[in-house]
Amino acid sequence: MRDMTEQPGGGTAIQERVEDQRLGQEPWVCIVWNDPVNTMQYVTYVFQTYFGFTKEKATRLMLEVHNEGRSAVAMGTKDEMERDVTAMQAYGLWATLEPAA
Repeated sequence: MRDMTEQPGGGTAIQERVEDQRLGQEPWVCIVWNDPVNTMQYVTYVFQTYFGFTKEKATRLMLEVHNEGRSAVAMGTKDEMERDVTAMQAYGLWATLEPAA
């Protein structure tokens, strides 16, 4: 919910935002899928480079992709996950988004 407050002296109304701007938005996830093209080292590199993950976290997620066929590598709003999916695809990885379970 947004709260409208007025500035003293009859100035312009200021719209205050709720602390959690995601209120009412369901979370989405960026899924990276295993593929026959990219090496495990490259996938780890992409996760470190784009998401800023530590080598350990990037390796763990890469192994999840490799062993389980997919990994949810990020969660956020639909717009954020569309951006991440587009970035993963630009790196040559197979990625999609879906609502978080």
